[in-house]
Amino acid sequence: MTRPQVLLSVAVSVDGYIDDVSAQRFPLSNAADFDRVDQLRAESDAILIGAATVRADNPRLLVNCADRRATRIAAGLPEYPVKVTVTGSGDLDPELKFWHCGGQKLVYTTDSGLPTATARVGGLAEIIALGGSVDLGALLDDLGARGIGRLMVEGGGSIHTAFLAQGLADEVRMAIAPMLIGQAAAPRFLNPAEFPGGPARRFHLAEVTKLGDVAVLRYLPKSSGPG
Repeated sequence: MTRPQVLLSVAVSVDGYIDDVSAQRFPLSNAADFDRVDQLRAESDAILIGAATVRADNPRLLVNCADRRATRIAAGLPEYPVKVTVTGSGDLDPELKFWHCGGQKLVYTTDSGLPTATARVGGLAEIIALGGSVDLGALLDDLGARGIGRLMVEGGGSIHTAFLAQGLADEVRMAIAPMLIGQAAAPRFLNPAEFPGGPARRFHLAEVTKLGDVAVLRYLPKSSGPG
């Protein structure tokens, strides 16, 4: 079974944070970088975020450019990529924007989270239980069986950490914003974990792009950079 190519997409401050501690989402990127992310979404078959990010950010998670959506339709694709979320508990709010715009939605959960997820969003999404825990490998197998060839993962930190710790990320697109957040309680790109190869493992840096005051780095975690 062919798993989809997995792209992790993230914007971070120079000191490695993905947000500040305020109630509102802190805008790290600039307009050019937001447009780049929209293009990546348009090129993806599915977009995944964790349930904590769904709750915290209340995102629509759409392709915003009408021309890009038209290009997808002309190519025989759905107007929007499939939207995917992951929850161990099944605790999902059916009133959030995630469920009420775009196209198909998938929820991956545990056997214990299945009843709660079904009761809350069963009429808005397809619910898939993956056993006693959310096995990302099994999740990718299921997406591959559905014909998903490219999966874009937009966070949050626990989700990005899990994909990298399990060696499941094929590519990382990291936008670095020229600012310092400096708040110890603010969320970071990654949580502490044991990553394949440990600290000595170097990714291959495939590309660097300047978008105004934002630098975008394209890393290939499964390829080695110079030691």
